[in-house]
Amino acid sequence: MKRAALLYALLAACAPQEPLPIHYSIPAFELTAQDGRKFSSQSELQDKIWVADFIFTTCTGPCPRMSRQMKQVHEATSDLANLRYVTFTVDPKNDTPEVLAAYAKRYAADTSRWSFLTGSQEDLHRLKLEAFKLGSVDGSLNHSTRFVLVDRKSRIRGFYGTTGEDGIPQLLRDLKQLANEHDPA
Repeated sequence: MKRAALLYALLAACAPQEPLPIHYSIPAFELTAQDGRKFSSQSELQDKIWVADFIFTTCTGPCPRMSRQMKQVHEATSDLANLRYVTFTVDPKNDTPEVLAAYAKRYAADTSRWSFLTGSQEDLHRLKLEAFKLGSVDGSLNHSTRFVLVDRKSRIRGFYGTTGEDGIPQLLRDLKQLANEHDPA
C-alpha cells in the first residue's frame, strides 16, 4: 500500500466522533458512465455510501490532484463493502464517455467501484447547483474542489476540502464511521 494510503488508513482507524450531520438529499439522477452505458443512481448507488467530486479532464489545476486523492481514498477503503466513488464532469461538451474512460485509465481507476459521469450540461448543472449546492455547470469550468460524502439514503453527510492536510484524513474517518452507522433518523 502506498505511504499516503497507509497513513490515511491509520487515521481512519481512530475512534468515531459525534454522529455525522445530515445535510440534504441528492435526488435520483441518470447520466452516462465512462463506458457509454446509462448510469442510474437508483440502481447503481442504492443502499451504498459514496464519495462524489467534480472535475474536468483537461484541467491542469486542481483536478489531477483531486483524482490522485480520490484514488488514495479508494485504496485506503478497499476493505469497506458497498462503497462507491462518483466523479462528475463539469465539461460535458468535451468529456465524452471515451474521454472519461481514458481519464479513468490514467488513474488506474477500478471502474466497478469508481464511475466517471457525463451528461447534458443542463442535468449536470441541476445536480451540482441544486443538489450538491457546489456552484453551476455553465461552461466556465469553475468547480468546487471539495469531496462530498453521501450516505446509503442519498443524503449528504459531509464536505471535505482537498487542498489542506485535514480534509482527506477526516473523510476517511467519516467513511469508516458511516460504514458502521446503523440507519440514523
